[in-house]
Amino acid sequence: MLARSCLRSTRALASARNSAVQFTKRAASSSSSGSTAESPLRLNVAAAAATAVAAGSIAWYYHLYGPTAHAMTPTEEGLHPTKYPWVHEQWFKTFDHQALRRGFQVYREVCASCHSLSRIPYRSLVGTVLTADEAKALATENEYDTEPNDQGEIEQRPGKLSDYLPSPYKNDEAARFANNGALPPDLSLIVKARHGGCNYIFSLLTGYPEEPPAGASVGAGLNFNPYFPGTGIAMARVLYDGLVDYEDETPASTPQMAKDVVEFLNWAAEPEMDDRKRMGMKILVVTSVLFAVSIWVKRYKWAAIKSRKIVYNPPKDNTTTRF
Repeated sequence: MLARSCLRSTRALASARNSAVQFTKRAASSSSSGSTAESPLRLNVAAAAATAVAAGSIAWYYHLYGPTAHAMTPTEEGLHPTKYPWVHEQWFKTFDHQALRRGFQVYREVCASCHSLSRIPYRSLVGTVLTADEAKALATENEYDTEPNDQGEIEQRPGKLSDYLPSPYKNDEAARFANNGALPPDLSLIVKARHGGCNYIFSLLTGYPEEPPAGASVGAGLNFNPYFPGTGIAMARVLYDGLVDYEDETPASTPQMAKDVVEFLNWAAEPEMDDRKRMGMKILVVTSVLFAVSIWVKRYKWAAIKSRKIVYNPPKDNTTTRF
């Protein structure tokens, strides 16, 4: 009896399970038929929602990280310099070599007392700023260390074209001591190392007012300059009208001297600019000619193939059928 009752309960459970499965299948088929009719609308809504979410995410990310990041406030960064039409920045223009010569004279007579050009050798000045004889004479004015001799002593020798322009101080400590704790930066790459480049250097050199404006606070030992970050700079105004006597008798006004020395410092940062522009023009001319020749050769070689007409002539059946 127990076995029969267990068998009956098992059959009832199996039949109930089968009926549930059949009901589920019917419900799924009916729902699938209904969803089939609504699938285009749901897909369009889902695509629109996904697009909106993606666009919103991009906009929010750009809002957080897209704008230019400033490490300081606008007041601490200083006044934004005016953009000037520098001739050497144009594609088909080179450095004004007369301006480079005047700028090097300003550097030697004014800037070299505090700032160095440690990356510029005398040989780089030949043919661009100075002649070979002038560069040699300038190099011999300074003395450089030689290799240690047999006794280990280091002797001094006159400079050569392969030597680099000397620093006004022996080390950084001496430079700080001579400038009230401020370290004058090296000017070899100063144009590339400052935001604004030539515009910033020119504005800085010509931006010293006669007196600080009302409300401006300048620390002890500092000078007010609105273009310098923080507006307090250790370097005082160094360019004054008539400070330098140019060899070509150009009037040595403050803007003229600032413009000349800025062009020279731009050349010092990239002395290969003229050669790079010249080589770029050669490459453009050669590649343009080769491109035109390649087009002509392509059209000449493929003209017969592209203009050829392919006609299919089926073979004629000469056999006659006899009945």
